[in-house]
Amino acid sequence: MSKNVRRRGRKLARKKRGNWFTRMRTWQKVLVCFVGVFVCLLATAATYVAAKWSKVDTQEIKAEDLIINKEVQENIDLGEGYTNVALFGVDSRDGNLGEGNRTDCIIVASLNNETKEIKMASIYRDTLLDLSEGTYQKCNAAYSYGGPTMAVNMLNMNLDLDIQDYVTVDFGAIADAIDLLGGLEMDVTDEEAYYISEYLQETADSAGKEAHFLDYGGHMVLDGAQATTYARIRSTAGGDFTRTERQRLVIEKIVEKATQTDLGTLNKIIDEVFPQISTSFTLPEILNYAKAYKDYKLVGNTGFPMDLTTDTLSELGSVVIPQDLASNVSKLHEFLFGTTGYTPSSTVNTLSANIAYTVSTAGSSGTSSTETNASEAGQTYSEEGNSYGGSQDYTEQEIPETTEPVIPETPPVDDGSQGTGGTGDTGGAGNAGSGGEIPGSGTDTGGSVEGQ
Repeated sequence: MSKNVRRRGRKLARKKRGNWFTRMRTWQKVLVCFVGVFVCLLATAATYVAAKWSKVDTQEIKAEDLIINKEVQENIDLGEGYTNVALFGVDSRDGNLGEGNRTDCIIVASLNNETKEIKMASIYRDTLLDLSEGTYQKCNAAYSYGGPTMAVNMLNMNLDLDIQDYVTVDFGAIADAIDLLGGLEMDVTDEEAYYISEYLQETADSAGKEAHFLDYGGHMVLDGAQATTYARIRSTAGGDFTRTERQRLVIEKIVEKATQTDLGTLNKIIDEVFPQISTSFTLPEILNYAKAYKDYKLVGNTGFPMDLTTDTLSELGSVVIPQDLASNVSKLHEFLFGTTGYTPSSTVNTLSANIAYTVSTAGSSGTSSTETNASEAGQTYSEEGNSYGGSQDYTEQEIPETTEPVIPETPPVDDGSQGTGGTGDTGGAGNAGSGGEIPGSGTDTGGSVEGQ
């Protein structure tokens, strides 16, 4: 038999038997088709999500660049039971969310991984702290000098925290998100309505929105520009203290509205707001939180420091001074983690002494110091996530420019554990002069809305 005849015979035999798919039973064919469609949909969804995530400015904070106080690293409950995130709000007009921007808003958000409860603590932007390199200035300067890494290290060192991730937004992103959510229901006083209208145009111009001015207060729905301006007012009694309350309230309202919105709206928010965000979170981490976002709930907020004084110091301007940093850190840990009788690390005790030394040697410019505590500063904790209570009569003042930062020449405490970099016991900052590489300036360049 010829080769051609044999080949034709094999082809006919194969046609009768059919290929692997035709030889399957009906239910097997259906299953294969279903799996194929599912794989295609999964690939399409992954491509879709990745395309959206590519719009986000992702900045990894390397482990070797983090400063976490030694005692905090050894605290297993704090490290595993909670996820702590730094939230920064900057006023960026050019889309840059990195170095060069002072933070108008600094919030530590602590997520209880078991109960899904979230607590927030606003760090007053004018609080005198170690910027993480031995320089004692207003804490909002850390982001300007070293971006999110330096700002996170500043929080970790001074507050005994283990923050490893951050999220930074500009106020245009907040305004866009609020508008897409349909606005926020707020109770606005007549005084707040006046200041909203006073500074609304600049906020609207910055966010690329139309300004809708208010004639009076009341219970109303604020649009994005109005709500953002509301969160930035610092001209009322309480100054920056009450402003941080407004910031936390706006965040609470956004979260509340977001949990009730539909997927289409959330998709629009992702498209418009993601390009205005910088974060260290990876896409898998974001997706993991996104799956359970409706399970999380805000249960309380406060301001830090709880016990404080205010003064105007030479070359530093008006500052918020912790009345003993160590005791304030103990109260913060009790609020965030329910840890009663928390003993601050040796690093925090060093910084506490150095802050007191810096204040005593900086010299007051003549403005009298005012002492207050949590209730007087309007920092009262609420289980429902609402802040209420009185406010302190404190108004920020313009800060004179200076060429050199104020650093104590002979720190009162030096236990040899100070340093920067790494993840060991590196938090101390009594090393006078180590901050000399950071351009010293007391000038507050963060807020662009004058008088707020």
